[in-house]
Amino acid sequence: MAVAVPVREAPPPTGNVPEPKRGAPEKHRLLALVPPEGIQRVEREQGDRVNVWPHLLIEEFIALLVLLAGMVIFSTFVNAPLRELANPNLTPNPSKAPWYFLGLQELLRYFHPLVAGITIPTFILLGLAAVPYIDRNPSTRPGDRKLAITLFTMLFMFGATLTIAGSFFRGTGYNWVWPWAQGVFFEL
Repeated sequence: MAVAVPVREAPPPTGNVPEPKRGAPEKHRLLALVPPEGIQRVEREQGDRVNVWPHLLIEEFIALLVLLAGMVIFSTFVNAPLRELANPNLTPNPSKAPWYFLGLQELLRYFHPLVAGITIPTFILLGLAAVPYIDRNPSTRPGDRKLAITLFTMLFMFGATLTIAGSFFRGTGYNWVWPWAQGVFFEL
């Protein structure tokens, strides 16, 4: 048994824009054809961009050569503050860590080594890792990032305070000294 499929006959295209029937509410069309002459093409001018090669890399190479020449000239006239060879029988007093570890050395002065060497740095690193999850602000303007700026300032000032205290306020035996009273025990 054959099933008859109904055939729907549509009116032939007229080329006119269809209009709603009289009395029917006006609907928005979701699909429209835009003729090619209705599309505006915006061409980018050459001044909108700078090519990396050769423009940017040549400028960076020239800056590298200028800085290299400046360093060579500076180092020929200024002697490096080198001291004598290390003598394991004679250590300097105070014996200080390099400046980038002075904050940890200063913490060791106040806390137990487990707290100063492991616990506090671990909390700092975990806090730094958690900052993107705590401050979810997508803005890149500094005025909109109060929490991120506050956290960075607190961390920076914590490290800077410990480093400055270890650099300038620690004297013989790593005891607290006032630099203006007993001199500065700071060496590069």
